[in-house]
Amino acid sequence: MYDYIFKNALIADGTGGSLYKANVATFAGRIAFIGKEDITRGKNVINAEGKVLAPGFIDMHTHMDLQILRERNCSARIGQGITTDVGGHCGIGTFPYSKNLPIVGADVIGLYPNWDWMDYTSFVEYAEDGGLGNNQIILVAHSAIRLAVLGDDSSRPATEKEVEKMCALLASELKKGALGFSSGLYYAPCVYGDDYELEELLKVVKSYDRIFAVHHRCEGNEVVESLEDLLKLSLSTGVRTQIAHLKAIGKKNQDKVDKMLSLIDEYRAKGAEIYFDQYPYIYGSTSLYSLLPPSILAYSKIEQRIALSMDNTREELKKEIMNPVGWDSVYEMVGPENIGVLFLSSFPELKGMNLVEVGEKYGKEPLDALFDILSEEMGLAVMTDVTTTEENVEKIMKHEVMCYGSDSLFSSPIPHPRSYHGTVEFLSKYVRDRKVMPLEEAIRRLSGAAAERLGIGKERGFIQEGLAADLVLFDYEALSVDEDSKTNKGIEYVLVNGIPAMEMGVLKNSRSGKIISARS
Repeated sequence: MYDYIFKNALIADGTGGSLYKANVATFAGRIAFIGKEDITRGKNVINAEGKVLAPGFIDMHTHMDLQILRERNCSARIGQGITTDVGGHCGIGTFPYSKNLPIVGADVIGLYPNWDWMDYTSFVEYAEDGGLGNNQIILVAHSAIRLAVLGDDSSRPATEKEVEKMCALLASELKKGALGFSSGLYYAPCVYGDDYELEELLKVVKSYDRIFAVHHRCEGNEVVESLEDLLKLSLSTGVRTQIAHLKAIGKKNQDKVDKMLSLIDEYRAKGAEIYFDQYPYIYGSTSLYSLLPPSILAYSKIEQRIALSMDNTREELKKEIMNPVGWDSVYEMVGPENIGVLFLSSFPELKGMNLVEVGEKYGKEPLDALFDILSEEMGLAVMTDVTTTEENVEKIMKHEVMCYGSDSLFSSPIPHPRSYHGTVEFLSKYVRDRKVMPLEEAIRRLSGAAAERLGIGKERGFIQEGLAADLVLFDYEALSVDEDSKTNKGIEYVLVNGIPAMEMGVLKNSRSGKIISARS
C-alpha cells in the first residue's frame, strides 16, 4: 500500500519538459509510481485535479545556518514549498565548526545564544540534533576558515603557511561531505584574502569536484570588472562557480547588465562552468554596517563604535563612502532615500524610515545620522535597499543559467519578504502574470537545475520513480502572498522525504528533513 497518492495531477517534473497529467504515488520516502493507471491502494489519496505537482523547491542561496537551530520546523520555507535550502553563503557561515567561533556577519545569519555551549564534530551533527523541517545543504564558509586559522587577526592577508592550514581545513570539511565552499569577497574577513589564498582554496574545491559559491567583490560601479576577474578565476581553476544574487546596483549602473550577461556567455563558451542565482525583487537586504568602507569594517564592533563617534574619523569616512575605490559603496550608488531601516535593536522607532527621513528626525545629514546610530547600536542592524529595475530583474531572470536563490535572512524579527514569499513571488508575479518564462521552465529553475549543479540530481530535484519524495502540490492560479501574516496562498501539500510537512495548507511540523552531503 502506497503512503501517498496524488491523483490526476499536472506534473512539472523538473526537467523543463511539458506538463502532463498522471498519478504519482510515494512509499517509504521515495517516489514509487508515476503513470496514468488508476491506483487507489494508498493510506492517503489526494485529488490533485487541476493542481500542479512539482519536485520540492530548492533554494540555492539562503542564510539559514542558525535559523535551523532557532526554528527547527523551518516553517517559512515549507510555507512556500521549499524542501531543500543551501546555506553558508557569501562566506558567512558556521562551518568549519568551532566551539569558540565568533559569529561574524550576525546581521546576516543572526545569533544563537547557546553556540559556545555546543560540542559537535561535523555539520551533520550540529543540524540534525533535534530534527529539521526541510533538507539543508551547508557550505563551508571562507570567514569561518579564516577565523579558525588566523583568529582575531583575520583582517589581513594570510601567509603561505596559513593558507596551507586553510586548505587542509577546507579539504577536511569537503571530505566529510560538504557540497561546496563559499566566499564573500565584499565582506570582512573574506575581503582581506588575496588572490593567492583564493586560488589555493579553489584548487581544493576543484579536486573534490564541489561547487564554489561567491558574492563577488563589487556589484555596482565596478561590477563588470569584478565579474570578469571572477570569471577568469573560474576558468583558470576549472571550479564550478555559482555567482550569488546576480545584479547591478545603482541607477547609473543598470546599463551594465547586458555586458555582464554577455561576459558570462563568453566565458561559458570558453569552457568555464558558470552559474548564478537571483531573487525576484528590485530591492535587497543586508547589514547596515555594509554601508561602511572596509577600512573601518576591519575593526571590532567596539572599535567601530568608538571610531564612528569621532569627528575627524567621520570626515574621512564620508570621503571614502562618496568616492569609493575597489569596493561597493551602496550609499553612494543608490542614495540615502533608497536605503531603509528594516530593524535596529536599539532604535526600534526608526523601523520603516529611509536614511533621509532618519536624518530629518535628528536634524542632521543622513550620513551623520547613520554614524550616530551605528556608534550607539549594541545589537542587530538590518536594512533594505532599492538596487535595480524591474526590466533588469526580468532580463537576468531569463538567462539560461539563472536559478532561484532567495538570499533569505532571518537575523531580525522583520525579515525581507523574500524569506517567506520568494518562490510564490517568482511563480505568481513573474511567471504567471508577466510570463517571463513558461511554468515548466520555472519549475526546472526551482528544482532540477539546482539539483544538477549541486550534484544531487540522482537523488532529488525531479519527479522520477526511485528518487526522494520531496514534492509540492500547488494551485497555480491561486498563488499569492499575504505579507501581513507572512503566509502564502495556493501551496497545498509539501512532502519532505515522503513525510508531509504541509497538508491542505496546514503546517505539520514533521521535521523529516536531513542534512544533504556528498555522503548522503
